[in-house]
Amino acid sequence: MTETIITFETVNPIDFFGVNNSKLDILKKRFPLVKILARGQQLKLQGAPEQIEEVKKKVELLIQYVERSGHISDEYFDKLLGEEQQGEDNFKERNFNDILVIGPGGKTVRAKTLNQKRLVQVAEKNDIVFAIGPAGTGKTYTAVALAVRALKNKAVKKIILTRPAVEAGESLGFLPGDLKEKIDPYLRPLYDALDDMIPSDKLAYYMNNRVIEIAPLAYMRGRTLDHAFIILDEAQNSTDLQLKMFLTRIGANAKAIITGDMTQVDLPKNQKSGLEKAARILRNIPGIAHIELDEEDVVRHRLVKAIIKAYDKEHQKEQAQQEAFKKLDRKEVKKVADQDKEEK
Repeated sequence: MTETIITFETVNPIDFFGVNNSKLDILKKRFPLVKILARGQQLKLQGAPEQIEEVKKKVELLIQYVERSGHISDEYFDKLLGEEQQGEDNFKERNFNDILVIGPGGKTVRAKTLNQKRLVQVAEKNDIVFAIGPAGTGKTYTAVALAVRALKNKAVKKIILTRPAVEAGESLGFLPGDLKEKIDPYLRPLYDALDDMIPSDKLAYYMNNRVIEIAPLAYMRGRTLDHAFIILDEAQNSTDLQLKMFLTRIGANAKAIITGDMTQVDLPKNQKSGLEKAARILRNIPGIAHIELDEEDVVRHRLVKAIIKAYDKEHQKEQAQQEAFKKLDRKEVKKVADQDKEEK
């Protein structure tokens, strides 16, 4: 007789076993030759090795479902237990692949648009991904969801979220408080995304134990980031040297997503964004992918898409005017040069 213990690390045992152990009773009826005991966060299986293996596969599949959906009915629990292996594979493909994270209260986080789904796909196959597009296209949110999923699946040991501490077109002046209180306003969007995906008590635990770190980009200097999922948000506000510094921090078994919007550069006029250059010169390196999002990927208020289109249209108009002025300037310069030649 073989004995195996399954530990419930990522789901609440009550969600899995059901009220009054209703689902546990279903599991026992399905596998009468296996002795099944539930104690706290563990499930003990005793029986013949081949039978134990079959129960283990079913239980692990059910745990994955509960982890991602937050709930499973008794009827579907029973149905899934009775499906053959091929049915299980189809079930995984149909129900698991599009869910990234199950947040507090059973909220499901998914890639909602075509380019968001492409971002998910390329992030699975590449270690560095540039995700560039306008506001509201879900760049940061999708990236954070991928990082949380990797942490839950134990693909990485920590999450590091960073962004440049650059004022968005306004001077905030002296901010009171300690260092954390001074920089938190710049990092608030990252906290908001995490709040949607991780229960508050667990998020506090992760933060206190540095499993999840949120810090300004300048704090990355000198570090080597191994076994981590790293996100550089608002990368359009990083300089060439800062972006190079960040990219060279990436260590063994690490993944990085760099998000940015080239239409919202808040750097001083004498500084140039390093995002466009980095995306351009690293485009053909294997293992580095690029995703361009546009107004069709906007998932905020319906008017955001119209606002982005209006600004893009105006930007194109201004560029055309600048090009026209440049041509006129060149003609004027040539005219003056020709006159000089004639006078000489």
